[in-house]
Amino acid sequence: MDSLPLPKTWNEKCAVMGVYGHPEAANLVYLGLYALQHRGQESSGIASSDGENLHLERGMGLVAEIFTPARLARLKGSMAIGHNRYSTTGESAIINAQPFMVNYRHGFLAVVHNGNLINAYQIKKYLEDSGSIFQSNMDTEVIVHLVARSHQSSFIEALVNALEQVKGAYSLIFLREKEMIAVRDPWGFRPLVLGKLKEGYVAASETCALDLIEAEFIREVAPGEIIRIDEKGLHSFSPLPKEPPSYCIFEFIYFARPDSFIFDRDVYSIRKEFGRQLARESSIEADIVVAVPDSGMVAALGFSEESGIPMELGLIRNHYVGRTFIEPKQSIRHFGVKVKLNPVGEVLRGKKVMVIDDSIVRGTTSRKIVKMLRQAGAREVHFRVSSPPITHPCFYGIDTPTRRELIASTHTVEEIRKYLTADSLQYLSLEGMIQCTGHSLEDHPFCLACFSGNYPARFPRHPLTLPGI
Repeated sequence: MDSLPLPKTWNEKCAVMGVYGHPEAANLVYLGLYALQHRGQESSGIASSDGENLHLERGMGLVAEIFTPARLARLKGSMAIGHNRYSTTGESAIINAQPFMVNYRHGFLAVVHNGNLINAYQIKKYLEDSGSIFQSNMDTEVIVHLVARSHQSSFIEALVNALEQVKGAYSLIFLREKEMIAVRDPWGFRPLVLGKLKEGYVAASETCALDLIEAEFIREVAPGEIIRIDEKGLHSFSPLPKEPPSYCIFEFIYFARPDSFIFDRDVYSIRKEFGRQLARESSIEADIVVAVPDSGMVAALGFSEESGIPMELGLIRNHYVGRTFIEPKQSIRHFGVKVKLNPVGEVLRGKKVMVIDDSIVRGTTSRKIVKMLRQAGAREVHFRVSSPPITHPCFYGIDTPTRRELIASTHTVEEIRKYLTADSLQYLSLEGMIQCTGHSLEDHPFCLACFSGNYPARFPRHPLTLPGI
């Protein structure tokens, strides 16, 4: 995978959205991308089909910054797919914005992708050595090249041929002149749901996008399933090799919107139960519970209800901070955190505070939060985390630091507590987290690689061979 600037926190790669068979397909995709903005704020794009040609509009920034009425008007047709991006493979540039679209020997093809291919680098090098020319450095383009090079007679057969050669996480939506295809990898790492409109169908990363456009939730796209939607209706195929399900547990911890339904469960209920279990495992009393907004809010509600400790809004988030802001050099220390969060002195002063957050990555932001709370008058600060310690990076569609930069991979809980300058620190246990989902550690459908280092889809160790091409 390409080397990228490391983020200050974890960032979900992408959101995908597709609408088939509606006269305002592009407008509905636009609305769906609004609902899925939390999954990526780097770039956004929509491709549509009028039955003969595909039309594309992309840009850097947020959905509202890119899609003017004029741009939406150019997206003609009753089929459209869209994408919000946060890069994990490929630099931040317009050439890497999606949908990715080509015109090859079988016509137009556009694709949007949420996930990460762990053997993309090897395949790309192989293809380049054999004469292929790449327009971007996205792993998504590798799939398009494999489809275009396939000798299979139908698009579905060519797609299966391509997907049999890639490995990793992918929730994909393809758009052709007269059909839309949704695909989920055999492990099911990333969510992908299917909905029904009065006119047509919808595929999206989360059900919150369906809710906004008043589409009926049908079901999730199954791991390893390919769904083709055309003028004859919906067709389902399951041609890919079966793998044990490995749903990303961090969708429940942080990434998915609380009002979504994914992996056969309600995100809000799971996240709240994480907080309840965290309270059961905690032995410290406090005066108030304070969430780190917004990601710690639902878990904090559960913690407060289970512990009986009242919850207060001790940290206020500024929701109008843009993607970038001008930071003074040294005139205001910790400006980056303070511009987003501000403590409420009246709530915190003299109190024994229980702070709830969803995770600790490097620990730098958590340390600054503890300092802010103390400066605002908190008598004691006890830090609680509604997930286990993160010890390993993710390679399945999340932009994470290297292992050496994950504080829990090189420090004990007590060492982390001292670094944060908290009075106490406790994480949710791995067993407790899985119990909250209704499963056990011995029998569960989740990927826990970021906590255990046990990666379901292993990296290739042998020279690359691509028998399909």
